[in-house]
Amino acid sequence: MTMFPTTSQTSPTRGYLLRCGNDEFIDLKRHRELGGHAALRKALAMTPDAVREQVKAANLRGRGGAGFPAGTKWGFLPKDNPKPRYLVINADEGEPGTFKDRYFLDHDPHALLEGVIITAWAIGAHQAYIYVRGEFFRPIERLESAIKELYDAGVIGKTVMGKPFDLDIVVHQGAGAYICGEESALLESIEGKPGRPRMKPPFPAVVGLFGCPTIINNVETMAGVRLILEHGADAFLAMGLPKDGGPKVFGLSGHVKRPGLYEGPMGLSLKKLIFEYGGGTIDDKPIKGVIPGGSSTAVLLPDQLDITMDFEGVKAAGSSLGTASVMVFTEGTCPVAVLLRIARFYAHESCGQCTPCRDGTGWLERIVESIEFGHGRPGDCDLLISAANQIMGNTICALGDAAAIPVISFVQQFRQDFEDHIRLGACPYGNKPEGH
Repeated sequence: MTMFPTTSQTSPTRGYLLRCGNDEFIDLKRHRELGGHAALRKALAMTPDAVREQVKAANLRGRGGAGFPAGTKWGFLPKDNPKPRYLVINADEGEPGTFKDRYFLDHDPHALLEGVIITAWAIGAHQAYIYVRGEFFRPIERLESAIKELYDAGVIGKTVMGKPFDLDIVVHQGAGAYICGEESALLESIEGKPGRPRMKPPFPAVVGLFGCPTIINNVETMAGVRLILEHGADAFLAMGLPKDGGPKVFGLSGHVKRPGLYEGPMGLSLKKLIFEYGGGTIDDKPIKGVIPGGSSTAVLLPDQLDITMDFEGVKAAGSSLGTASVMVFTEGTCPVAVLLRIARFYAHESCGQCTPCRDGTGWLERIVESIEFGHGRPGDCDLLISAANQIMGNTICALGDAAAIPVISFVQQFRQDFEDHIRLGACPYGNKPEGH
């Protein structure tokens, strides 16, 4: 299989992870024709300990954004706890600019589900929950259809492919709250409570769903688990970097000619992703900025495009890989307007539990809005950075940081644009409030 992009603007790359186009759906029959369940059969022939060691040796870092090694996380489950263990898959993909997980739900759910079954076997979980963003109407229907296929075929249920290991998989629909993408808020939501993050420690691996040991993984992480068992840890490592194994799904959007999903090795050049995979910018305009990993990551400038798209490579450039969902904007775009869209989102999505986030995100939005629409005052740039720094690290979950990081980076990277707005008393790019 190739891991290089096609020339299609609508279909993702055909590869190890992205196996079909946007107009295709891989059902159980097709999944097996593509070699599906070979990895599961290998896993069931191994001990759970051996499966965990394979994943650990493959250096699969979690694909949800934090990048914590999956095999190491599984090892945090207490060995002497008599309570049942749960596996929870976070498919509440709500971060602006991020759209990779819905591909698996909508087009290739069996790639995800095979990884779920293997992981459940490896950690000793007999119940798995897939928490899906509520707006994913068709993906939810297709995921539930795929799960029914597994029950009907005897793959899961009272036994797993004939193995005396019972496993049930349940789809739990969210209700549109971004905060439920935070792992502990997600657990609260499944339990029927308001989706608000928990204080940690204890961490979910020790006290998670219903007070029991719980592992929470991302959708793409589960697809990676399937690859590891199918090809082996060494082969998976060879598809990426020694400390970041495997291939990766990259999202590309914004002012590019071929937006979409692309598969490549971990460590792919950001410049190559934009100009070769994505075909470059619309009308070949110069790039003004690039957000490399979803809206919560620090913006990069055009002279930083030679970085590698891996956790350490993006970190060295002063940002983070996040979900590897790249957003490109070109010259002629107002960076203050871009930041205002981001600030509004986080102010709206704050759950209100922590004062710095509840009040601070609103302050950030109002200050950015006043600058954008000609009411900014001298000193507002420093005020924004000061307010954002007061939020950073002072909240229960990372939503406060997610709101503060783009504010700090946009002001630092595009300070002259902000100062020009204040000096002119208007947006130099001609933007005006709605209704004007």
